[in-house]
Amino acid sequence: MKKENCFYLGIIARKHSFKGEVVIVLDADDPELYTNLETVFLELKNTLLPFFVTESLLQKGNQLRVKFEDIDNELDAENILKKAVYLPLTLLPKLEGNKFYYHEVIGFTIIDENYGELGVLKSINDTTAQDFFIIKNNDGKELLVPIDAFLVAVNRSNKTIKVKTPEGLVDMYLNI
Repeated sequence: MKKENCFYLGIIARKHSFKGEVVIVLDADDPELYTNLETVFLELKNTLLPFFVTESLLQKGNQLRVKFEDIDNELDAENILKKAVYLPLTLLPKLEGNKFYYHEVIGFTIIDENYGELGVLKSINDTTAQDFFIIKNNDGKELLVPIDAFLVAVNRSNKTIKVKTPEGLVDMYLNI
């Protein structure tokens, strides 16, 4: 399995028992969706390898206690601690309306209600307190537009996202 065909589910945070159980801290809005997993992929030495789930139990909201096939003792569990856990993109729940996964809208055209077409969505910065669209316009300039504050509509069939930016925001980038 290739990493670009997967999404990050969480990390193996700690051992749970002497029988090889571990706890995965899920990075998910709806952890209940992942309680009946059969297989997950762990990143070991820059490769995603399948691990087969024999038992799982959701506890404390986003913590999934898991028993993997062939992980039978504390030493085996120790070897997979702090490993990232992935699932295939096909297992992501389908989102509708203005909800979207960041990876699915890269390449969409961004249209502002006041300025018209701003450019193509190059990436999304989600490392700050507020997430930003990073848009590349036809002149090669980058524009940053806060997502939550200015998102109006997502049109998946036309591959467009409509935003409504305040006066001056777009000009700030285009007049540099």
